[in-house]
Amino acid sequence: MGAHVPAETIAKIKAPPLARNGEPQAAEPALRRRSFAALTLGAVGVVFGDIATSPLYALREALAHARPVGPPHIAVLGVVSLILWTLTLIVTVKYVAFLMRADNKGEGGPVALMSLAQRALGRPSTALFVLGIVGVSLFYGDGVITPAFSVLSAVEGLRVAPHIGHLLAPYVLAIAAGILVTLFLVQAKGTQSVAALFGPVMSLWLLSLAALGLYHLVDDPSVLRAINPYWAVRFLAENGFVGFVILGSVFLAVTGAEALYADMGHFGKAPIRTAWLFLVFPCLALNYLGQGALVLHHPHDRANPFFHMVPHFAYWPVLFLATAAAVIASQAVISGAFSMTRQAVQLGLVPRIDIKRTSETQSGQIFVPAVNGMMILGVLLLLGVFQSSHRLASAYGAAVTGTMFISTLLAWVVVRHLWRWGRLRAAALLVPIALVDAVFLSSNLLKLAEGAWLPLAFGVGLVIVMWTWSRGVRILTEKTRADSISLKELCEMLSRRPPFRTPGTAIFLTANPDLAPVSLMHNLKHNKVLHERNVILTIETAETPRVKEQDRVRIEPINADFKRVTLTYGFMESPNVPKTLTKCRALGLKFDIMSTSFFMGRRSIVPDARSGMPLWQDHLFIFLMKNAANPTDFFKIPPGRAVELGTQLTV
Repeated sequence: MGAHVPAETIAKIKAPPLARNGEPQAAEPALRRRSFAALTLGAVGVVFGDIATSPLYALREALAHARPVGPPHIAVLGVVSLILWTLTLIVTVKYVAFLMRADNKGEGGPVALMSLAQRALGRPSTALFVLGIVGVSLFYGDGVITPAFSVLSAVEGLRVAPHIGHLLAPYVLAIAAGILVTLFLVQAKGTQSVAALFGPVMSLWLLSLAALGLYHLVDDPSVLRAINPYWAVRFLAENGFVGFVILGSVFLAVTGAEALYADMGHFGKAPIRTAWLFLVFPCLALNYLGQGALVLHHPHDRANPFFHMVPHFAYWPVLFLATAAAVIASQAVISGAFSMTRQAVQLGLVPRIDIKRTSETQSGQIFVPAVNGMMILGVLLLLGVFQSSHRLASAYGAAVTGTMFISTLLAWVVVRHLWRWGRLRAAALLVPIALVDAVFLSSNLLKLAEGAWLPLAFGVGLVIVMWTWSRGVRILTEKTRADSISLKELCEMLSRRPPFRTPGTAIFLTANPDLAPVSLMHNLKHNKVLHERNVILTIETAETPRVKEQDRVRIEPINADFKRVTLTYGFMESPNVPKTLTKCRALGLKFDIMSTSFFMGRRSIVPDARSGMPLWQDHLFIFLMKNAANPTDFFKIPPGRAVELGTQLTV
């Protein structure tokens, strides 16, 4: 969910050049190969940033919780085997082989999957809606922790740097904070200028992981036995409840797996699958095996196996590369949070919020100031509270496992109602996956007292905000409908008693195109005029990520005075009303956008405990509404052409 590859690169695959006869040109296979390679490289840089930095801490944390039961090699082989098979089952089987098939017009992630499940069910479902907002909320909880954890884990390599580690140790936290603050401050300028480096840097990092792993495999080649799942099963059996607890640390190896699914729309399934199967997975497996061999040969290195496996001559290059990889992983999460916010706004899960574009050529390059500020405060709070990646590891994982479990539950609806699988067939696939998710979720929840409560509390807060906003909007919609008259009735009234007409075009924005907009009624009541041309404009959000241009505008004549216009955007698109309305000319509705007035209703909300929500929720909804972005800014309406007419409602 991170930074996006250039739009022109994607276009080369999705819209290949054609010969005069309409068939693909002869050079098309070569062009496709070059474009596929570019997308695969981009996926390496963006999709796998989080999971590729897991070797910095995953084995270290798992071994730290392992108790000395039986021969020492049992713990090492068991933990390495657990990591390898967790990567196989969760990433390769669940995401690469299965979940990436459940795409919403090529898009993935909690919002896309919720929309797909709603469409598959064929009717609105409160349960699916709740699952969706919980998934989105947990994503944000994970998004705050990932930058702090990844960057701090990399920078902590300074503590054991050859010869000068003891001198640099006191400054590790300050250096990590400085890197993160700088990263968040540059978001406003966009990242398209450096995004091209993400793929090469992450590829170099992954190859370095593989090289380090191979370098240390000779320390104790018997570590290759960990490929056999027998050692994972034996370790869990001999450690009992402690083994179950250790699974929470083992899960750190697959944090970031959700990005494979969430970033499908940016890179496509095939490039992501290729990158994982032929580069990322082999490099990670080799590194974990190498770390295991090192610990088998030098048991005292288990305290920090990754940095102890780096030879002195390569220490500083690897440290800088690790820090760069951690920054790239953080950037991907930050960009993903911006993208998720845009989707949530479009689907009405949160109030309108200021979203800025940082590139004129790449639609995915956006900046959300409020989210950026919230994340930087959260990251600095985490650094101040936990102060080390070892302590921060306790807070990491719970939000990710929750998101993964919700994805599995939503996938059940898609498999049963969209793919039309029978119960037994669906259960044979999804029940084992759900059990694995539930085991890891339960193990991570054991760390609640140690810090796992923090991202969950953050997620619960966002769930309350989303639920309050959605419920409040529904109550206002019902009240508005009850107090309004139909547009058909209004037209009949105006035909019997025509008002004074004024030249020009008036566009009235409304959420319900069948009712007379409040702004139109106020204009008739107070100004006592009706424009020559009147457009009832409704902006809808589709359950698909994007909408085809031919489906963007729909015009329906009502009578000689009124036309109903509906603009439809996908939940991953940013609405630009004036730009879209220019398409009306080709559909027979001609007007000058700069001599057109846009009328909008501004509602003043008064709390009322009898309205359907508790009083505290009323006040929260009013606060959210007051701080929502101005509709003229959100819909890109020229401020000089906007007219707001107010009304008062209780909620």
